[in-house]
Amino acid sequence: MMNTDVGFFNFSINKILTKEQTILDKARIRLLYYGLWLAIIGIIALIVNLYLDHQYVLALSSSVLLFSLIILFKYLTFRPRWAIISHILLVLATMINLCDVFFLLQTVDIITAQIILLIIIFSFYMLGQESGMFYSLMNLIPVLLFLILEYNNNYVISLKPLVIDPSTIIIAVCANFILIIFMHSHFYTAFIKSMKQLKETAEERGVLNVELEQVIEKSEKSAQAKSEFLSIMSHEIRTPLNAVIGMGNLLMMGNPRPDQKDNLEILKFSANNLLALVNDVLDFNKIEAGKVVFENIKFSIPELLQNVCGGLMLKAQEKELDFKINIDSSLKNKIVIGDPTRLSQIVFNLISNAIKFTHSGSVWVRVDCLEDRHNTVNVNFSIKDTGIGIEKDNLQAIFEPFTQESITTTRQYGGTGLGLAIVKRLLELQGLHMSVATKPGEGSEFSFNMEFPVSTERVVVHEEKQPVGLGEITDSIGHLRVLIAEDNMVNVMLMKKLFSKWGIVPTIAENGERAIEMVQYGNFDIILMDLQMPVLNGFDAAMEIRKMRDPKKANTPIIALTASALFDIKERVFSSGMNDYVSKPFKPDELREKMQNLVATFS
Repeated sequence: MMNTDVGFFNFSINKILTKEQTILDKARIRLLYYGLWLAIIGIIALIVNLYLDHQYVLALSSSVLLFSLIILFKYLTFRPRWAIISHILLVLATMINLCDVFFLLQTVDIITAQIILLIIIFSFYMLGQESGMFYSLMNLIPVLLFLILEYNNNYVISLKPLVIDPSTIIIAVCANFILIIFMHSHFYTAFIKSMKQLKETAEERGVLNVELEQVIEKSEKSAQAKSEFLSIMSHEIRTPLNAVIGMGNLLMMGNPRPDQKDNLEILKFSANNLLALVNDVLDFNKIEAGKVVFENIKFSIPELLQNVCGGLMLKAQEKELDFKINIDSSLKNKIVIGDPTRLSQIVFNLISNAIKFTHSGSVWVRVDCLEDRHNTVNVNFSIKDTGIGIEKDNLQAIFEPFTQESITTTRQYGGTGLGLAIVKRLLELQGLHMSVATKPGEGSEFSFNMEFPVSTERVVVHEEKQPVGLGEITDSIGHLRVLIAEDNMVNVMLMKKLFSKWGIVPTIAENGERAIEMVQYGNFDIILMDLQMPVLNGFDAAMEIRKMRDPKKANTPIIALTASALFDIKERVFSSGMNDYVSKPFKPDELREKMQNLVATFS
């Protein structure tokens, strides 16, 4: 890169050198600058000597060469295009060399050898290997051919060769040697300087690499600390939440009075909101850490949408909103392959937002089949509302984590501001894009397209299940011998009360070590194992139980009860020998169903 601000009358080398130029390029420019000065001085001395010796032809040709060098020098100080100037100089030198050998002097002497050496050195240093080889051969081959012809006395032309005075030869030889020494010295200095710079750069890179490794190590430790902190906070928050929600469920099962039921509904709503906030933070952390793995399992889109919208419809009714769901009829008889959990999460977040930010009017959920290619379907999911809408300037901000449209929005509607961020990340991880159409005060529409492979399996129509009475629950699991390994006394009390509703009197172990002793000396149909306990944790306790000599005891089904949010908790649970896990706060129906299934499997 050259300095375009250099004026035409510039003669300083400092103005044509820039910081962007490499050491080699700067060395080339300096070589041309000082080399042309030396060449000009040498040719002036040669011209004076030739004129005094009455060698007017050589004096004239040397004057033309001098004029050419002065023009090139001026061009260099105005626009330092060293490559072009180098090519011109090499062409001139080649023409002079061949003209001297074949016409003017008709001989090969020390000056000819010096000129060829100068051309070789200059071309390689200035232009690289290819140009160096080209100009070297352009001078060597004709000169060798001349020597062969002269050796056989076959070179004869009518032009009489010029006789050069010894003083002229001395001046030319001295000038050429000075140029050769200058070139070597200059590039040797540039080479040493370049090596020093490379060494310094290598040392700097070494220091930077060490610093980078330290930063990476700190980042990894920070990420690990963040994960562990979230896991601990998750456990500490979910444990009391488990008691709050569990006790609320137990009180609701006890046929409360209408006024008590209203209070319990408020308690349940607040606890579930708190749980949703905790889950959003943990889920977003999992997505950001790249721990999300998408499943490929069979499911029905209409069935999934009905399940997602079932609970949300009640929220809409509470706000007196008109909730509409429209699913393309062509999807009703199709089983698709994908990740129903993540699709439910995306749709749930979008519908929840639509209900939250809509005071009056309607919320529409629309699912259309855009393209049906038999083996794949392209489906459009659209959630539209008549809510507060979004300002255009804030459209990007609402997809950022922990961000809502404004502070007023956060204060008025609450929430973590993670819902849309989670939706966006989940779609981006699948290579999908969210479209938003919105008008402030009129509402918003969020939509996205998703392609699913279609299974050849047909939709099976399930008969509507009748609600299970308390007596039937007692009959189905009331006979079970249950061991609960739990150190938190509040959770122990909750579990006892819940199990009493099912007709079960559980045995309690306050830590993992005590649980192992009880399994050794007692008989249990199933074990509920908390993971974080004193003395011995749930993972180690489960592994010790699996090592027992009695096959019946060793194969006792174990369900992990966990409030942890670590990403690998599922893998750790199964690798330690446990059969399933339930996250705290758990749903009583979910726990009962898993207990029934495992006991039936292992009985």
